[in-house]
Amino acid sequence: MSHIRGKTFNCEKELTLSIIGGKWKMLIMWHLGKEGTKRFGELKSLIPAITQRMLVSQLRELEEDLIVSRKVYPVVPPKVEYSLTDRGHTLIPILESMYVWGKDYTEFVLNHTLEQTNEH
Repeated sequence: MSHIRGKTFNCEKELTLSIIGGKWKMLIMWHLGKEGTKRFGELKSLIPAITQRMLVSQLRELEEDLIVSRKVYPVVPPKVEYSLTDRGHTLIPILESMYVWGKDYTEFVLNHTLEQTNEH
């Protein structure tokens, strides 16, 4: 059992899922990892179904977990950029593996459904 940042985790898998879990975190990390630094509005445009409030919340959680870095520029209007930290970049191979698995699984399910349809 580990205690990290005031939370208790029974195993490392639970900790990992806590950090990357949720509907939007993986998409945020994917865009930052594959496309580089983004401003808030750019992320919102890349993930149109996410609400502004949820994007703020997910970015804050990723920042607290040291996965995303937030840089504020002292200009008017305010300019804020988000990027993956070095630790955040270590998650990209995991996200790529999940993408490949999901793509393969989709093909498997579609083929399985097609085979069942052809049997009837």
